[in-house]
Amino acid sequence: MTSPKAPEKTYRIVKYGLLLFTLAFLLMAGSRFFGSDVSVSGSAKKLPIYCVDTDEKKVALSFDAAWGNEDTANILEILKKHNIHVTFFMTGEWVRKYPDDVKAIAAAGHDLANHSENHKQMSRLSADQCRTELQKAHDRVKELTGFDMTLFRPPYGDYNNTLVQTVNDMGYHCIQWDVDSLDWKDYGADSIINTVVNHKHLGNGSIILMHNGAKYTPEALEAVILGLQEKGYTIVPISELIYKENYEMDHEGRQHLKEGAATPGASSSPSVTPVVPQTPAVQPEH
Repeated sequence: MTSPKAPEKTYRIVKYGLLLFTLAFLLMAGSRFFGSDVSVSGSAKKLPIYCVDTDEKKVALSFDAAWGNEDTANILEILKKHNIHVTFFMTGEWVRKYPDDVKAIAAAGHDLANHSENHKQMSRLSADQCRTELQKAHDRVKELTGFDMTLFRPPYGDYNNTLVQTVNDMGYHCIQWDVDSLDWKDYGADSIINTVVNHKHLGNGSIILMHNGAKYTPEALEAVILGLQEKGYTIVPISELIYKENYEMDHEGRQHLKEGAATPGASSSPSVTPVVPQTPAVQPEH
């Protein structure tokens, strides 16, 4: 004979079983949805500088130098012709292979900037490994030119909280971009020009990504410069575009000068107040 309490007991078992299953499902789904950058304590994701909030109509051109130097002299000549100064992000290996190019870049008054020693995916490295990658490249340039670099761009645009924090702790500013020329895709000079000059994110404070070793970059560079100038933009190196202190970062990776703060001087140590960022509007494309 079945006990009258059996249905009630069975109901409770089923009820609690469903509850436990639901909780387990939500925990698994939540973990997959939020990803590894959101911790249990809710710490915000740290962002590099993608662009700058400014009323001045100025943008920064930047070149990543990791492979080859066939076009470096040509690029430098075009920049000199138009009296434009830019930022070169160089790997330590590139510096080792082409020391004369590094000296020429420095002599022309361009920013010398760090792109790591070996162009690794640095989100996969520990803090100590990240520090080593930066320091080796830093020391190469320092020994060669006497210059202490303070700007760093992660290879492949790949970063995480560990890297950004390490970069900041070393007195560097971590730099991305909000306008990718896509010159590395070798679509042709016209494609590069159109992509930059008519980019949907192009605006005051934009940082533009190009490469010194891309096939069509030298052919496109002069038209890119003229196109930006025709739109009223002054082209400056990143060191003259970003705020060095007294700034905040929004959810797009855009720097904002703190209210009431004067334009910062040449301080090399970042002083950042994050504004709980989510996902930047412009994701790395390579």
